[in-house]
Amino acid sequence: MYSKSYCAAVQGIEGCIIQIEADISEGLPNFSLVGYLSSEAKEARERVRIALRNTGFRFPAKRITINLSPADIRKDGTGYDLAIAAAILAACGYIPQEKLSQTLLIGELSLEGHINPVKGVLSMVYTAQEQGMKYCILPRDNQQEALAVKGIGTIGVAGLDEVIRIFREDSLEQSCRQGGVTVRDSGETLDFAEVKGQAALRRAVEVAVSGRHNLLMIGPPGTGKSMIAKRIPGILPAMGEEEQLEISRIYSVAGLLGPDMPILTRRPFRAPHHTISQAALVGGGRRPQPGEVSLASGGVLFLDELPEFHPQSIEALRQPLEDGWVNVARLSGSCRYPARSLLVAAMNPCKCGYYPDRSRCRCTPGQVRRYLGRISMPLLDRFDLCAEAVPLRYQELETGGQEAGEDTESIRRRIFQAYRVQEERYHRESFHYNGELPAKSVKKYCRLTKEAGDYLEMIFEKLSFSARAYHKILKVGRSIADLEGKEEIQRSHISEAVCYRSVDRKYWGGDGE
Repeated sequence: MYSKSYCAAVQGIEGCIIQIEADISEGLPNFSLVGYLSSEAKEARERVRIALRNTGFRFPAKRITINLSPADIRKDGTGYDLAIAAAILAACGYIPQEKLSQTLLIGELSLEGHINPVKGVLSMVYTAQEQGMKYCILPRDNQQEALAVKGIGTIGVAGLDEVIRIFREDSLEQSCRQGGVTVRDSGETLDFAEVKGQAALRRAVEVAVSGRHNLLMIGPPGTGKSMIAKRIPGILPAMGEEEQLEISRIYSVAGLLGPDMPILTRRPFRAPHHTISQAALVGGGRRPQPGEVSLASGGVLFLDELPEFHPQSIEALRQPLEDGWVNVARLSGSCRYPARSLLVAAMNPCKCGYYPDRSRCRCTPGQVRRYLGRISMPLLDRFDLCAEAVPLRYQELETGGQEAGEDTESIRRRIFQAYRVQEERYHRESFHYNGELPAKSVKKYCRLTKEAGDYLEMIFEKLSFSARAYHKILKVGRSIADLEGKEEIQRSHISEAVCYRSVDRKYWGGDGE
């Protein structure tokens, strides 16, 4: 007796259909699983055997062989239990084989036959839809996230007996819910109008977001750096359905989706503590999982107290920030995770936090140099803008200053217009934002007026900027021009961009090279 069913594995955030073959033949009673299985996948043998018995089916006293193919893909996790049980039931004649050919089965079995939720369901269902499958039977707790995928019917079940009943009664069509359900965002957005003062820093944030430029904020404690960073996702344009699905797949693989949050509707904001390990920040581990830089993809990765992070952890960010991907290689194979996040970091200028105000700073020059030296020049170079947070005056705290009335919605509208300009300009390119401009395209898209070109030449010679700093100034100037709706980059745009490359010279004595 032979039958087969279908499940799915996850590599990175991509799904892969797994065919589960069951063969029941005469011989000494034996139940074996083959197909490059992890230890928890091998344990399915006992879970399936006892779950079938406790559901009321006599486990056949024959030689049972289960093969999970393709055999060169490692099968991790417990999501294969339900498909294995269905294959055995079909081989014994309890459920029709033809119904299994168009159905994906996902779920972990408890010993009493209950079906428990698993990670990565969104990627599995998405792959099943691409492969032309009509139905997906999965744990009821995972159904809400699966409904985000259009073009496939999902059936949420609580137990193995319910699965058997659906197949026996030929009620797949009646039991399924079609995907494509839109989840509305009902959460509140933090408002920039609550930020007191810091007009220059808020302007730097607007420029950074408009072109997706990485931003470093430096200043004494209590000046609102973290407060501003938490409000950055609110000025990013809303995600479309396709982007929601892509980012939600990352969260599904990490096991961070649930009935209360079946799909991500707002841009992520991740703020890991400085004690985080390299694998947790970038991704990886013995069994690879997405790190914080991937969980922040499409949103903001905020690193507060940047010098306090382990040097090895933050240095590992350099390649993902450059490429937009995290590549993880292991003996069992390799995978990659998206890492297209906006990096925003904050730091104090010294250990006590008050340098260069010598009336309050008690650090020696050597201590200041050592503290700032925790940030390497190659990492510092990944920040297109460096902005200073200044101590607030009493009048700014009391009244908020002249700029305090501008709210998040007003800033978002300007940024949305800048995004539309970039979308039209780069619609034939592989990149989408000014911050992603490769060096070979800078001259093509960053056209200067004669006055701006002469000014940049003078600044370049006077401050001895490198070629990389020159390109960064042009890209930031391009974003400032887009905010003002200008086709060419003018002198005022270059002047502002140079200011954002001058703050790091004040503290590190260089241009970030």
